[in-house]
Amino acid sequence: MNIHEYQAKGLLEKYGVAVPKGIPAMNVEEAVKAAESMETSLYVVKAQIHAGGRGAGHFTDNPEGKGGVRLCKTVDEVRAAAEAMYGKTLVTKQTGPEGKDVQRLYVTDGVDIEKEYYCSVVLDRGTSRVTFMVSTEGGMDIEEVAEENPDALIRVSVDPAAGFSGFHARKLAFGLGLKGAQVKNATKFFANLYKCFIETDASIVEINPMILVGDEIMALDAKMNFDPNALYRQKEIYAMRDETEEDENEKIAADNELSYVRLDGNIGCMVNGAGLAMSTMDIIKLHGGEPANFLDVGGGATAERVTTAFKIILSDENVKGILVNIFGGIMKCDVIAQGVIAAAKEVQLSVPLVVRLEGTNVEKGKELMANSGLPIISADNLEDAAKKVVEATQKAQEAA
Repeated sequence: MNIHEYQAKGLLEKYGVAVPKGIPAMNVEEAVKAAESMETSLYVVKAQIHAGGRGAGHFTDNPEGKGGVRLCKTVDEVRAAAEAMYGKTLVTKQTGPEGKDVQRLYVTDGVDIEKEYYCSVVLDRGTSRVTFMVSTEGGMDIEEVAEENPDALIRVSVDPAAGFSGFHARKLAFGLGLKGAQVKNATKFFANLYKCFIETDASIVEINPMILVGDEIMALDAKMNFDPNALYRQKEIYAMRDETEEDENEKIAADNELSYVRLDGNIGCMVNGAGLAMSTMDIIKLHGGEPANFLDVGGGATAERVTTAFKIILSDENVKGILVNIFGGIMKCDVIAQGVIAAAKEVQLSVPLVVRLEGTNVEKGKELMANSGLPIISADNLEDAAKKVVEATQKAQEAA
């Protein structure tokens, strides 16, 4: 689960991580009032969306204008910036061309930045450790830095069983070239950041840029993501959920215990098991197709849940073909077949449907589909299914 920048900074501040003063605003007037209450000569107005690259982005109503992060010297300028952002669609390299509507703003105090750095804390599943990554190349695209100058990215792994220590903090601070009081402040910053990461069940905390102001280290921007499996014990964080930022189908899927991520392709996928779903998407691409989604119905899905999954796939207008790939262990193939048939009839299926079933009650499932009266294409194995769905999808598009 993602949260907005102002929410992330609120959590960081709660744990003793230094951040500039800021006030969230739900409309233009609140942004103006926030600025009026701040004793500063420089304001920063930031659009709040769940995407990065806001400052370099553009608004659809003014493609040549400024982005979603603006410096203002007066309250009147704050009002103008807020009016230019609120209720408008902001496009960044992370939103896609459709952009995201700005429904929240954040007015912060301008600070005198001496140096910008990059800092993130992530869970490294390969080593089962928490990994800090820092760089002197803050404020830039860290992916490009990692690719073009990997030595500029300093990594420090922390064993959760032992916890974060002064050794870890000093290695990070010295790696960034900090000295004297800066090292002391950075040690406190990193230790509190680690505590926040662990106690909130975060999966990533990214601060870009982390800045040096005098001898103090501060988080000028912040992004946080949380493990959805731990949200049941993070009620304060779950209350920060902004459903308007979520894809409607992803929200419906989550509410029905389905794992769904929308992609840019045209072949819808419904699979049971995350590994099998990834393999299915890979083999579709191998045979020249493009998956339209990741959708895992899980090991114990009911016919009703399968029907919901099918509807979610078909609600994407880009989907021109569907591949159902089920290996029945706990999940019974006849249950999947019932759900597929019910959904196909309910939505009046108009795109090619390829189904590959294997496992428990497979013959019963195949029999149900064969007698359904629907134009279902049966496949013998995964490769056969991928070939058939790619070919059928291409033919359907050519015919259209």
